Amino acid sequence: MKAYKDLSEAELVFLLREGDHGAFKEVLIRYNAIIINYAYRRVQDRDLAKDLAQDVFTSLWEKRLKYAFNENIEAHVFTAIRSRLIDYYRRQNVSQKYMDSFTAFYSEEENTTDYLVRHNNLSAIIEDEIAALPPKMREVFELSRNKEMQRKEIAMLLGMPENTVKTNLQRALRILKRKFGSSFSILFIFF
Repeated sequence: MKAYKDLSEAELVFLLREGDHGAFKEVLIRYNAIIINYAYRRVQDRDLAKDLAQDVFTSLWEKRLKYAFNENIEAHVFTAIRSRLIDYYRRQNVSQKYMDSFTAFYSEEENTTDYLVRHNNLSAIIEDEIAALPPKMREVFELSRNKEMQRKEIAMLLGMPENTVKTNLQRALRILKRKFGSSFSILFIFF
């Protein structure tokens, strides 16, 4: 068999569908940096660009049997990253709209029906953003915030190293902070 770097797109697609980890690694080698740079030019945030690229490649691996690559992985990953960017900006616009509304109404501290509706809408947005986190990251975050568990307890419960728990918490907080901007800290005090 040829070395992975010498394989054509069609051969990589075939091996990828067969679950070949080496083929997937070669896809990462060929396209990961390009996709990260593409995303970075649009969001101007290296960590966010890496997260978006990771989502693309994770999805590619998990759904490799469903995708119709037509032997063109490059076109597929570029289409996928563009979709992730559109979703990101769409969520940013919706989140910012409710954040502005919440900030204005919270300063008045009125418990009017309108205020309560906005409060509930903002709570739903926060929950949606938490639900959009990758599954393990979300689980670690929820155990830390909702159950008030320490990292060591979470590590023991989930059977993972404490450093992995710490990393997942840091990444979750970074993602949420990016989504909610300067109002991030106050949100988690009240919700």
